[in-house]
Amino acid sequence: MTSAESGDADPDTSVDETENGADATTEDAEFAVVLDHLPHGQPDDDRPRYKKSPLAYALGERDFRLFELRLGDESDISIGDRVVVFPSEERDAVEELREVEYDDLSNTALSELEYVVEDIVEENERRFVDFYNDAQPITLRLHQLNLLPGIGKKLRNNILDERKRGPYESFEDLEDRVSGLHHPRDVLVERIMEELRDDDLKYKTFVGRDT
Repeated sequence: MTSAESGDADPDTSVDETENGADATTEDAEFAVVLDHLPHGQPDDDRPRYKKSPLAYALGERDFRLFELRLGDESDISIGDRVVVFPSEERDAVEELREVEYDDLSNTALSELEYVVEDIVEENERRFVDFYNDAQPITLRLHQLNLLPGIGKKLRNNILDERKRGPYESFEDLEDRVSGLHHPRDVLVERIMEELRDDDLKYKTFVGRDT
């Protein structure tokens, strides 16, 4: 799946729109959280230091895409910082980026990844609670809710039946109203991590999609 990007394409613009020459949507900037900063580039890059650009690994907040970022020489970046990745004209520290896979990440980035996913879900609670409010069938036999770890047919039906009474307002509301649903935030984090680790999953609900 690894793909190089020049940095000029906006992820909110469909392939059809791009091919038809439509302008990329630039209304909302997309941010990524820095997972690791390599001020001297890749350690296995044998080129002289002055020829190597500082790099960073980052996780997109909107659709959990993983990026390798090439940074400017004077960029002041630390682990945990938020940087603009799209649209390209609104970037400051990032000069170029490419999308990478889980196995491409550095050890530091791997160790930070789950913590950053947890923070994104926590800080965007409304967005992720709405997954429980809006989840729909994928096929006649499979529902989006069944993709979440530990949610079988009975618990899925409990969630669907209870949301008919009114939308869920928070993770706490979900846990209070749905019998058997424990730690609904952690369930989402576990699923997101699974989608990040396994690029060959048939159904991806969060990674690579504008949630």
